[in-house]
Amino acid sequence: MEAQRMENEILDMLGVGFGPSDLALAIAVQEHNEESADPPVTARFLERKPAFGWHRGMLIEGATMQVAFLKDLATPRNPVSRFGFVPYLHDQGRLIDFINHKCFYPSRVEFHDYLTWCARRLEHLVDYGHEVVTARPVTEGGVVTHVHVVARDLTSGAQVVHRARNIVIATGLAPRMPDGLPQGARVRHSSTTLDDLRGLGADGLQRFVVLGAGQSAAEVVDHLHRSYPAAEVHAVFSRFGYSQADDSPFANRIFDPATVDAFHQAPQTVRDTLLEYHANTNYSVVDVDLIEELYRRTYEERLTGRARLHFHNVSTVDSAAETADGVDVTVRHLPTGRTTTLRAHLLICATGYRPADPFALLGQVGASLHRDEAGLPRVERDYRVAADARLEAGVYLCGATEHSHGITSSLLSNTAVRAGEILGSVLARRNGGHGGVNAEVRRGAGAGQVPMSAG
Repeated sequence: MEAQRMENEILDMLGVGFGPSDLALAIAVQEHNEESADPPVTARFLERKPAFGWHRGMLIEGATMQVAFLKDLATPRNPVSRFGFVPYLHDQGRLIDFINHKCFYPSRVEFHDYLTWCARRLEHLVDYGHEVVTARPVTEGGVVTHVHVVARDLTSGAQVVHRARNIVIATGLAPRMPDGLPQGARVRHSSTTLDDLRGLGADGLQRFVVLGAGQSAAEVVDHLHRSYPAAEVHAVFSRFGYSQADDSPFANRIFDPATVDAFHQAPQTVRDTLLEYHANTNYSVVDVDLIEELYRRTYEERLTGRARLHFHNVSTVDSAAETADGVDVTVRHLPTGRTTTLRAHLLICATGYRPADPFALLGQVGASLHRDEAGLPRVERDYRVAADARLEAGVYLCGATEHSHGITSSLLSNTAVRAGEILGSVLARRNGGHGGVNAEVRRGAGAGQVPMSAG
Protein backbone atom coordinates (compact mmCIF):
# COMPACT_ATOMS: atom_id res chain seq x y z
CA MET A 1 0.00 0.00 0.00
CA GLU A 2 1.26 3.47 -0.90
CA ALA A 3 2.24 5.83 1.91
CA GLN A 4 -0.41 8.40 2.66
CA ARG A 5 -0.26 11.87 4.17
CA MET A 6 -3.37 12.96 6.05
CA GLU A 7 -4.27 16.65 6.07
CA ASN A 8 -5.37 17.78 9.54
CA GLU A 9 -8.05 20.34 8.65
CA ILE A 10 -11.60 19.23 7.94
CA LEU A 11 -12.59 21.39 4.96
CA ASP A 12 -16.04 22.82 4.41
CA MET A 13 -15.74 21.75 0.78
CA LEU A 14 -13.34 19.81 -1.43
CA GLY A 15 -13.67 20.43 -5.16
CA VAL A 16 -12.78 17.68 -7.63
CA GLY A 17 -11.67 19.31 -10.88
CA PHE A 18 -10.76 22.93 -11.54
CA GLY A 19 -12.37 23.85 -14.82
CA PRO A 20 -14.73 26.84 -15.16
CA SER A 21 -17.37 25.34 -12.81
CA ASP A 22 -15.17 24.87 -9.75
CA LEU A 23 -13.20 28.00 -10.66
CA ALA A 24 -16.46 29.95 -10.38
CA LEU A 25 -17.09 28.27 -7.01
CA ALA A 26 -13.59 29.21 -5.83
CA ILE A 27 -14.34 32.83 -6.78
CA ALA A 28 -17.59 32.76 -4.81
CA VAL A 29 -15.76 31.31 -1.79
CA GLN A 30 -12.97 33.90 -2.04
CA GLU A 31 -15.41 36.80 -2.23
CA HIS A 32 -17.52 35.46 0.64
CA ASN A 33 -14.45 35.11 2.86
CA GLU A 34 -13.29 38.64 2.01
CA GLU A 35 -16.66 40.30 2.66
CA SER A 36 -18.41 38.25 5.36
CA ALA A 37 -17.93 38.64 9.09
CA ASP A 38 -18.75 34.95 9.59
CA PRO A 39 -16.05 32.29 9.89
CA PRO A 40 -14.37 31.75 6.53
CA VAL A 41 -15.35 28.86 4.29
CA THR A 42 -12.45 26.44 4.11
CA ALA A 43 -12.05 25.00 0.62
CA ARG A 44 -9.54 23.15 -1.51
CA PHE A 45 -9.66 22.12 -5.16
CA LEU A 46 -7.84 19.20 -6.79
CA GLU A 47 -7.03 19.23 -10.51
CA ARG A 48 -5.43 16.38 -12.45
CA LYS A 49 -3.89 18.67 -15.08
CA PRO A 50 -0.52 20.28 -14.30
CA ALA A 51 -1.93 23.78 -14.94
CA PHE A 52 -5.21 25.45 -15.74
CA GLY A 53 -6.58 24.77 -19.21
CA TRP A 54 -9.98 24.72 -20.89
CA HIS A 55 -10.48 22.98 -24.25
CA ARG A 56 -7.00 23.97 -25.37
CA GLY A 57 -7.22 21.66 -28.38
CA MET A 58 -10.07 23.79 -29.80
CA LEU A 59 -8.64 27.28 -29.28
CA ILE A 60 -8.92 27.84 -33.00
CA GLU A 61 -7.99 31.26 -34.32
CA GLY A 62 -11.13 33.23 -35.13
CA ALA A 63 -13.52 30.92 -33.21
CA THR A 64 -15.82 32.92 -30.95
CA MET A 65 -17.74 32.11 -27.80
CA GLN A 66 -21.42 31.21 -28.10
CA VAL A 67 -22.21 32.87 -24.79
CA ALA A 68 -22.21 36.61 -24.09
CA PHE A 69 -19.23 37.95 -22.12
CA LEU A 70 -21.50 39.09 -19.28
CA LYS A 71 -22.16 35.42 -18.50
CA ASP A 72 -18.68 35.12 -17.08
CA LEU A 73 -17.63 33.35 -13.88
CA ALA A 74 -18.97 35.99 -11.50
CA THR A 75 -21.07 38.83 -12.95
CA PRO A 76 -24.55 37.16 -12.96
CA ARG A 77 -24.02 36.31 -9.27
CA ASN A 78 -22.18 39.48 -8.24
CA PRO A 79 -22.25 42.34 -10.79
CA VAL A 80 -19.47 44.22 -8.95
CA SER A 81 -17.10 41.27 -8.71
CA ARG A 82 -13.42 41.93 -9.39
CA PHE A 83 -13.36 38.55 -11.16
CA GLY A 84 -15.68 39.59 -13.99
CA PHE A 85 -14.76 39.80 -17.66
CA VAL A 86 -14.90 43.61 -17.64
CA PRO A 87 -12.36 43.92 -14.75
CA TYR A 88 -10.17 41.45 -16.67
CA LEU A 89 -10.30 43.69 -19.77
CA HIS A 90 -9.47 46.73 -17.65
CA ASP A 91 -6.53 44.94 -16.03
CA GLN A 92 -5.21 43.95 -19.46
CA GLY A 93 -5.58 47.48 -20.86
CA ARG A 94 -8.15 46.45 -23.49
CA LEU A 95 -11.43 47.67 -22.04
CA ILE A 96 -11.86 50.65 -24.38
CA ASP A 97 -10.70 48.62 -27.37
CA PHE A 98 -13.23 45.90 -26.54
CA ILE A 99 -16.02 48.48 -26.23
CA ASN A 100 -15.10 49.87 -29.64
CA HIS A 101 -15.16 46.33 -31.00
CA LYS A 102 -18.95 46.33 -30.38
CA CYS A 103 -18.88 42.61 -29.64
CA PHE A 104 -20.90 40.55 -27.17
CA TYR A 105 -19.09 37.33 -28.03
CA PRO A 106 -15.31 37.38 -27.46
CA SER A 107 -12.97 35.00 -29.18
CA ARG A 108 -12.42 31.65 -27.55
CA VAL A 109 -8.73 32.49 -27.20
CA GLU A 110 -9.55 35.68 -25.28
CA PHE A 111 -12.09 33.99 -23.02
CA HIS A 112 -9.56 31.27 -22.22
CA ASP A 113 -7.11 34.01 -21.29
CA TYR A 114 -9.77 35.49 -18.99
CA LEU A 115 -10.32 32.10 -17.31
CA THR A 116 -6.56 31.68 -16.86
CA TRP A 117 -6.36 35.20 -15.41
CA CYS A 118 -8.97 34.22 -12.79
CA ALA A 119 -7.25 30.92 -12.05
CA ARG A 120 -3.90 32.63 -11.40
CA ARG A 121 -5.54 34.73 -8.69
CA LEU A 122 -6.81 31.64 -6.90
CA GLU A 123 -3.77 29.36 -7.03
CA HIS A 124 -3.67 29.32 -3.23
CA LEU A 125 -6.87 27.24 -3.29
CA VAL A 126 -5.91 24.56 -5.84
CA ASP A 127 -3.49 21.65 -6.05
CA TYR A 128 -2.64 20.96 -9.69
CA GLY A 129 -1.31 17.59 -10.74
CA HIS A 130 -3.44 15.77 -8.16
CA GLU A 131 -5.81 13.01 -9.26
CA VAL A 132 -8.63 11.87 -6.96
CA VAL A 133 -8.51 8.10 -6.44
CA THR A 134 -11.41 7.38 -4.09
CA ALA A 135 -13.40 8.63 -1.11
CA ARG A 136 -14.02 6.93 2.22
CA PRO A 137 -16.86 7.73 4.64
CA VAL A 138 -16.01 8.66 8.22
CA THR A 139 -18.70 7.63 10.70
CA GLU A 140 -19.27 9.29 14.06
CA GLY A 141 -22.28 8.46 16.20
CA GLY A 142 -23.87 6.36 13.48
CA VAL A 143 -23.75 9.04 10.78
CA VAL A 144 -21.19 9.93 8.15
CA THR A 145 -20.04 13.38 9.25
CA HIS A 146 -17.30 13.85 6.65
CA VAL A 147 -15.27 11.95 4.07
CA HIS A 148 -11.64 11.18 3.42
CA VAL A 149 -10.80 12.02 -0.20
CA VAL A 150 -7.70 10.18 -1.39
CA ALA A 151 -5.69 11.88 -4.15
CA ARG A 152 -2.46 10.94 -5.90
CA ASP A 153 0.26 13.51 -6.53
CA LEU A 154 1.06 12.78 -10.17
CA THR A 155 4.56 14.22 -9.84
CA SER A 156 5.77 12.28 -6.80
CA GLY A 157 3.31 9.39 -6.81
CA ALA A 158 2.52 10.00 -3.14
CA GLN A 159 -1.03 9.88 -1.84
CA VAL A 160 -2.64 12.73 0.07
CA VAL A 161 -5.84 12.37 2.08
CA HIS A 162 -8.07 15.42 2.45
CA ARG A 163 -10.88 15.54 5.00
CA ALA A 164 -14.04 17.35 3.90
CA ARG A 165 -17.63 17.82 4.98
CA ASN A 166 -18.73 18.36 1.37
CA ILE A 167 -17.42 17.24 -2.03
CA VAL A 168 -18.16 19.21 -5.19
CA ILE A 169 -17.59 17.16 -8.33
CA ALA A 170 -16.80 19.12 -11.49
CA THR A 171 -14.85 16.69 -13.64
CA GLY A 172 -16.29 17.92 -16.93
CA LEU A 173 -17.24 15.90 -19.99
CA ALA A 174 -15.47 13.04 -21.73
CA PRO A 175 -15.04 12.99 -25.55
CA ARG A 176 -17.55 10.71 -27.28
CA MET A 177 -16.32 8.64 -30.24
CA PRO A 178 -18.71 6.94 -32.69
CA ASP A 179 -19.37 3.25 -32.16
CA GLY A 180 -16.76 1.17 -33.93
CA LEU A 181 -14.33 4.07 -34.36
CA PRO A 182 -11.85 4.00 -31.48
CA GLN A 183 -9.20 6.68 -31.30
CA GLY A 184 -5.83 5.95 -32.89
CA ALA A 185 -2.89 7.82 -34.37
CA ARG A 186 -4.98 8.97 -37.36
CA VAL A 187 -8.50 8.76 -35.91
CA ARG A 188 -8.96 11.54 -33.39
CA HIS A 189 -11.60 13.45 -31.46
CA SER A 190 -12.02 17.16 -32.18
CA SER A 191 -11.14 18.06 -28.57
CA THR A 192 -7.43 17.55 -29.36
CA THR A 193 -7.45 19.00 -32.90
CA LEU A 194 -4.70 21.61 -32.55
CA ASP A 195 -2.40 19.23 -30.68
CA ASP A 196 -2.98 16.51 -33.29
CA LEU A 197 -2.23 18.88 -36.15
CA ARG A 198 0.99 20.03 -34.52
CA GLY A 199 2.07 16.43 -34.10
CA LEU A 200 1.19 15.60 -37.68
CA GLY A 201 3.30 18.34 -39.22
CA ALA A 202 2.49 20.16 -42.45
CA ASP A 203 4.50 18.20 -45.02
CA GLY A 204 2.51 16.30 -47.60
CA LEU A 205 -0.94 17.00 -46.13
CA GLN A 206 -3.47 16.40 -48.88
CA ARG A 207 -6.80 15.39 -47.35
CA PHE A 208 -8.75 15.62 -44.08
CA VAL A 209 -12.11 14.07 -43.18
CA VAL A 210 -14.27 15.66 -40.47
CA LEU A 211 -17.27 13.77 -39.07
CA GLY A 212 -20.03 15.76 -37.36
CA ALA A 213 -22.71 18.40 -37.89
CA GLY A 214 -22.29 20.72 -34.90
CA GLN A 215 -20.40 23.91 -34.15
CA SER A 216 -17.11 22.14 -33.39
CA ALA A 217 -17.27 20.18 -36.65
CA ALA A 218 -17.91 23.31 -38.70
CA GLU A 219 -15.11 25.20 -36.90
CA VAL A 220 -12.65 22.38 -37.60
CA VAL A 221 -13.66 22.29 -41.27
CA ASP A 222 -13.22 26.05 -41.49
CA HIS A 223 -9.82 25.94 -39.76
CA LEU A 224 -8.46 23.13 -41.93
CA HIS A 225 -9.66 24.77 -45.14
CA ARG A 226 -8.03 28.08 -44.20
CA SER A 227 -4.83 26.69 -42.70
CA TYR A 228 -3.91 24.07 -45.32
CA PRO A 229 -4.45 25.70 -48.73
CA ALA A 230 -3.18 22.65 -50.64
CA ALA A 231 -5.37 20.10 -48.83
CA GLU A 232 -8.86 18.79 -49.49
CA VAL A 233 -11.32 18.92 -46.60
CA HIS A 234 -14.24 16.47 -46.58
CA ALA A 235 -17.12 17.14 -44.17
CA VAL A 236 -19.36 14.15 -43.42
CA PHE A 237 -22.71 14.44 -41.64
CA SER A 238 -26.06 12.67 -41.63
CA ARG A 239 -28.09 15.82 -42.28
CA PHE A 240 -28.68 17.56 -45.60
CA GLY A 241 -26.68 20.48 -44.31
CA TYR A 242 -25.56 22.30 -41.19
CA SER A 243 -28.52 23.47 -39.08
CA GLN A 244 -28.60 27.00 -37.72
CA ALA A 245 -28.34 27.54 -33.97
CA ASP A 246 -31.32 29.31 -32.44
CA ASP A 247 -29.96 32.17 -30.36
CA SER A 248 -33.07 34.34 -30.52
CA PRO A 249 -34.03 36.17 -27.30
CA PHE A 250 -37.03 34.05 -26.35
CA ALA A 251 -35.28 30.75 -27.08
CA ASN A 252 -32.33 31.92 -24.99
CA ARG A 253 -34.56 31.96 -21.94
CA ILE A 254 -33.90 28.24 -21.68
CA PHE A 255 -30.48 29.30 -20.32
CA ASP A 256 -31.85 31.68 -17.66
CA PRO A 257 -31.14 30.86 -14.00
CA ALA A 258 -34.86 31.05 -13.18
CA THR A 259 -35.55 28.40 -15.84
CA VAL A 260 -33.72 25.89 -13.65
CA ASP A 261 -36.51 26.24 -11.06
CA ALA A 262 -39.23 25.41 -13.58
CA PHE A 263 -37.22 22.56 -15.06
CA HIS A 264 -36.32 20.97 -11.72
CA GLN A 265 -39.88 20.91 -10.40
CA ALA A 266 -41.38 19.59 -13.67
CA PRO A 267 -42.30 15.93 -14.25
CA GLN A 268 -39.71 13.97 -16.24
CA THR A 269 -41.98 13.89 -19.30
CA VAL A 270 -42.04 17.70 -19.34
CA ARG A 271 -38.28 17.87 -18.85
CA ASP A 272 -37.76 15.54 -21.80
CA THR A 273 -40.07 17.66 -23.95
CA LEU A 274 -38.24 20.88 -23.03
CA LEU A 275 -34.87 19.35 -23.89
CA GLU A 276 -36.26 18.20 -27.23
CA TYR A 277 -37.87 21.57 -28.00
CA HIS A 278 -34.69 23.52 -27.31
CA ALA A 279 -32.03 21.12 -28.54
CA ASN A 280 -31.46 23.48 -31.49
CA THR A 281 -30.04 26.09 -29.12
CA ASN A 282 -26.99 23.93 -28.41
CA TYR A 283 -26.79 20.45 -29.97
CA SER A 284 -25.69 19.69 -33.55
CA VAL A 285 -26.21 23.28 -34.64
CA VAL A 286 -23.89 25.94 -36.06
CA ASP A 287 -23.74 29.75 -35.95
CA VAL A 288 -25.34 31.13 -39.08
CA ASP A 289 -22.34 33.33 -39.93
CA LEU A 290 -20.10 30.28 -40.14
CA ILE A 291 -22.65 28.35 -42.20
CA GLU A 292 -22.86 31.19 -44.70
CA GLU A 293 -19.06 31.53 -44.87
CA LEU A 294 -18.56 27.84 -45.62
CA TYR A 295 -21.31 27.94 -48.25
CA ARG A 296 -19.68 30.99 -49.84
CA ARG A 297 -16.39 29.16 -50.12
CA THR A 298 -17.82 26.01 -51.67
CA TYR A 299 -19.82 28.11 -54.15
CA GLU A 300 -16.69 30.07 -55.10
CA GLU A 301 -14.76 26.83 -55.61
CA ARG A 302 -17.43 25.55 -57.96
CA LEU A 303 -17.13 28.80 -59.85
CA THR A 304 -13.35 28.58 -60.21
CA GLY A 305 -13.28 24.84 -60.82
CA ARG A 306 -10.81 24.16 -57.99
CA ALA A 307 -12.78 22.24 -55.39
CA ARG A 308 -11.04 21.61 -52.05
CA LEU A 309 -14.07 21.76 -49.76
CA HIS A 310 -16.41 18.79 -50.08
CA PHE A 311 -19.64 18.07 -48.22
CA HIS A 312 -20.90 14.49 -47.91
CA ASN A 313 -24.41 15.10 -46.63
CA VAL A 314 -26.90 12.42 -45.55
CA SER A 315 -23.85 10.24 -45.01
CA THR A 316 -21.91 8.50 -42.29
CA VAL A 317 -18.50 6.93 -41.73
CA ASP A 318 -18.74 3.15 -41.79
CA SER A 319 -15.12 2.37 -40.98
CA ALA A 320 -11.62 3.79 -40.71
CA ALA A 321 -8.54 1.64 -41.35
CA GLU A 322 -5.24 3.22 -40.35
CA THR A 323 -2.24 2.77 -42.63
CA ALA A 324 1.43 3.61 -42.23
CA ASP A 325 0.91 7.20 -43.38
CA GLY A 326 -2.81 7.84 -43.16
CA VAL A 327 -6.27 6.37 -42.75
CA ASP A 328 -8.74 4.88 -45.26
CA VAL A 329 -12.16 6.28 -44.42
CA THR A 330 -15.24 4.53 -45.84
CA VAL A 331 -18.14 6.96 -46.25
CA ARG A 332 -21.63 5.59 -46.84
CA HIS A 333 -24.39 7.62 -48.49
CA LEU A 334 -27.46 6.75 -46.40
CA PRO A 335 -30.24 7.00 -49.05
CA THR A 336 -28.45 4.81 -51.62
CA GLY A 337 -26.06 2.76 -49.52
CA ARG A 338 -23.26 3.67 -51.92
CA THR A 339 -19.82 3.75 -50.31
CA THR A 340 -16.72 5.79 -51.09
CA THR A 341 -13.27 5.28 -49.63
CA LEU A 342 -11.18 8.36 -48.96
CA ARG A 343 -7.45 8.08 -48.26
CA ALA A 344 -6.89 10.80 -45.66
CA HIS A 345 -4.11 11.93 -43.41
CA LEU A 346 -6.48 12.43 -40.48
CA LEU A 347 -10.08 11.63 -39.55
CA ILE A 348 -11.40 14.07 -36.94
CA CYS A 349 -14.58 13.05 -35.12
CA ALA A 350 -16.46 16.10 -33.84
CA THR A 351 -19.05 13.84 -32.26
CA GLY A 352 -19.63 15.56 -28.95
CA TYR A 353 -19.11 14.65 -25.33
CA ARG A 354 -20.69 12.51 -22.65
CA PRO A 355 -20.91 13.19 -18.93
CA ALA A 356 -18.66 11.02 -16.80
CA ASP A 357 -20.25 8.98 -14.02
CA PRO A 358 -19.92 11.37 -11.06
CA PHE A 359 -20.02 8.46 -8.60
CA ALA A 360 -17.02 6.69 -10.12
CA LEU A 361 -14.57 8.52 -7.85
CA LEU A 362 -16.55 8.18 -4.64
CA GLY A 363 -15.86 4.59 -3.61
CA GLN A 364 -17.93 3.55 -0.59
CA VAL A 365 -19.50 7.01 -0.36
CA GLY A 366 -21.30 6.40 -3.66
CA ALA A 367 -23.25 3.49 -2.15
CA SER A 368 -25.21 5.94 0.03
CA LEU A 369 -26.22 8.20 -2.88
CA HIS A 370 -29.54 7.83 -4.67
CA ARG A 371 -30.20 7.26 -8.37
CA ASP A 372 -33.46 7.66 -10.27
CA GLU A 373 -35.30 5.07 -12.36
CA ALA A 374 -32.92 5.69 -15.28
CA GLY A 375 -29.87 5.13 -13.10
CA LEU A 376 -28.95 8.81 -13.06
CA PRO A 377 -28.08 10.76 -9.90
CA ARG A 378 -31.11 12.07 -8.02
CA VAL A 379 -30.10 15.69 -7.57
CA GLU A 380 -31.82 18.24 -5.33
CA ARG A 381 -32.43 21.81 -6.47
CA ASP A 382 -29.27 23.04 -4.71
CA TYR A 383 -27.19 20.51 -6.73
CA ARG A 384 -26.75 18.24 -3.70
CA VAL A 385 -27.21 14.55 -4.50
CA ALA A 386 -30.01 12.92 -2.53
CA ALA A 387 -28.59 10.40 -0.07
CA ASP A 388 -29.36 8.07 2.81
CA ALA A 389 -30.18 9.87 6.07
CA ARG A 390 -26.98 8.60 7.66
CA LEU A 391 -24.87 10.51 5.12
CA GLU A 392 -24.60 14.01 6.55
CA ALA A 393 -21.61 14.84 4.37
CA GLY A 394 -22.74 16.44 1.13
CA VAL A 395 -21.96 15.53 -2.48
CA TYR A 396 -22.67 18.33 -4.99
CA LEU A 397 -22.54 18.13 -8.77
CA CYS A 398 -21.35 20.76 -11.23
CA GLY A 399 -22.36 19.01 -14.43
CA ALA A 400 -24.02 15.63 -15.08
CA THR A 401 -27.33 17.29 -14.11
CA GLU A 402 -28.99 17.95 -17.46
CA HIS A 403 -31.70 15.42 -16.59
CA SER A 404 -32.54 17.31 -13.37
CA HIS A 405 -31.54 20.95 -13.96
CA GLY A 406 -31.75 21.44 -17.70
CA ILE A 407 -29.65 22.26 -20.70
CA THR A 408 -27.26 24.62 -18.86
CA SER A 409 -25.75 21.71 -16.91
CA SER A 410 -22.57 21.55 -18.99
CA LEU A 411 -22.62 25.11 -20.35
CA LEU A 412 -21.16 28.40 -19.09
CA SER A 413 -24.47 30.29 -19.04
CA ASN A 414 -25.41 29.48 -15.45
CA THR A 415 -21.97 28.77 -13.99
CA ALA A 416 -21.71 31.86 -11.77
CA VAL A 417 -25.22 31.57 -10.32
CA ARG A 418 -24.82 27.83 -9.70
CA ALA A 419 -21.62 28.52 -7.76
CA GLY A 420 -23.52 30.94 -5.52
CA GLU A 421 -26.31 28.43 -4.99
CA ILE A 422 -23.93 25.65 -3.99
CA LEU A 423 -22.03 27.95 -1.64
CA GLY A 424 -25.32 29.16 -0.13
CA SER A 425 -26.40 25.57 0.48
CA VAL A 426 -23.12 24.65 2.16
CA LEU A 427 -23.31 27.75 4.37
CA ALA A 428 -26.92 27.08 5.32
CA ARG A 429 -26.16 23.50 6.37
CA ARG A 430 -23.04 24.59 8.24
CA ASN A 431 -25.19 27.02 10.21
CA GLY A 432 -27.84 24.43 11.02
CA GLY A 433 -30.24 24.99 8.11
CA HIS A 434 -31.38 22.51 5.49
CA GLY A 435 -29.83 24.01 2.37
CA GLY A 436 -31.89 24.93 -0.64
CA VAL A 437 -31.69 27.86 -3.04
CA ASN A 438 -32.32 31.43 -2.00
CA ALA A 439 -33.89 33.86 -4.47
CA GLU A 440 -31.31 36.57 -3.75
CA VAL A 441 -28.49 34.31 -4.92
CA ARG A 442 -30.49 33.36 -8.02
CA ARG A 443 -31.05 37.03 -8.90
CA GLY A 444 -27.34 37.73 -8.60
CA ALA A 445 -26.76 39.06 -5.10
CA GLY A 446 -23.24 40.18 -4.24
CA ALA A 447 -20.80 37.83 -2.59
CA GLY A 448 -21.26 39.49 0.77
CA GLN A 449 -25.01 38.92 0.51
CA VAL A 450 -24.90 35.15 0.16
CA PRO A 451 -27.51 34.15 2.75
CA MET A 452 -26.45 32.30 5.87
CA SER A 453 -29.70 30.38 6.07
CA ALA A 454 -30.72 29.92 2.46
CA GLY A 455 -34.09 28.33 1.92
